[in-house]
Amino acid sequence: MSDDDSRFVPFAYGFRPFFLAAGLFAIIAIAAWVWIYATGATPLGELAPFLWHGHEMLYGFIGAAIAGFLLTAVPSWTGTRGFAGTPLVALTLLWLAGRIAFACAAGVPPAVLVICELSFMPLLAFLIGRTLLRTRNRNFPMLIIITVLWAIDAWYLYAIVAGDGALASRALRVGIDVVLLLITVIGGRIVPNFTASALRQRGVPVAITSRPLVERVTIGAMALAVGVDAVAPMHWIAAAVAGVAALAQAVRLSGWRSLKTLSDPIVWVLHAAYAWLPIGLALKAAFLGFGASWAFQWQHALTIGAAATMIMAVTTRASLGHTGRPLVVSRSIGFAYLLLLLAAAVRVFGPTLMPTDYLATIEAAALLWIAAFAIYVFVYAPILTRSRVDGKSG
Repeated sequence: MSDDDSRFVPFAYGFRPFFLAAGLFAIIAIAAWVWIYATGATPLGELAPFLWHGHEMLYGFIGAAIAGFLLTAVPSWTGTRGFAGTPLVALTLLWLAGRIAFACAAGVPPAVLVICELSFMPLLAFLIGRTLLRTRNRNFPMLIIITVLWAIDAWYLYAIVAGDGALASRALRVGIDVVLLLITVIGGRIVPNFTASALRQRGVPVAITSRPLVERVTIGAMALAVGVDAVAPMHWIAAAVAGVAALAQAVRLSGWRSLKTLSDPIVWVLHAAYAWLPIGLALKAAFLGFGASWAFQWQHALTIGAAATMIMAVTTRASLGHTGRPLVVSRSIGFAYLLLLLAAAVRVFGPTLMPTDYLATIEAAALLWIAAFAIYVFVYAPILTRSRVDGKSG
């Protein structure tokens, strides 16, 4: 590798700073949460600490990953130049300002917290929006997703300032629903496409099945869950919608030939992440509809299992492709995938298996999570901060 090939370029393309920030923040935020839970610290004053945890995982960790994905996908969708340089630095600093403000939330004026937190997504929407609208790209609904997430963040902040923990909790639940809808839509494109491509390269003559009715029901049920959870999150209707969505997601996934991908970690992890959607939704239906105590951690099945694992799957793949590297992950990253999936399983089912030591299950899941993302950061920090290996820009 020449000196030019090893230049430090963390802001040369949209995925670089945000995929790295997502990995680093995943470690910091979960370590902080374990400390908060164990010590009884109150990062939001009199409000329940889990409201800080939920917000920072949604708008800190997942928010960074969404930003990195969109800033990379939009140029690919539109055939335009990628986002880099000063605008990318400014956007990264606004994301960081929100994280610092929430780290000090109990001691900063509410106006400062609101301004720092709500400045990030409007700039993200502006950067990608002008490209999507100018090119009249069919993916312009991504702007709606960003706007809705921003509005939910504002809703959450209103509840925090008003001291209404129940309202803040509802806002977070709806925000997670929007992320799950995004995973359903984007995952429905990339998982079968990447699978078909990988199987073709291996000479495996397998057709990926797509059923239009199943597609419509799956996406419709996930969209309906957003509205239902906004107005009646504990109603039997929420359980019914989750049950329908779980069945539809399972049928959808069954056509993607998951078992054929087991020899290729960068592909099977996409299927493993997506599989947590029907699992988590089924647990949600069981808990809300029948009061099943063993299913009360359904939300972690959807956030750790589906969202976090899909984030690691996409970031590890996209980072390789957009830096000119072969789409083959190292054994250490394959191990990180397994650690993260195990973290989800421990967090979801551990409290039922070890009901007398809830803190131990939280700590075990946190250690697995931290180990997974520590491996990710160690392997991908050089990839994300150094020049492409093929000498191209970006």
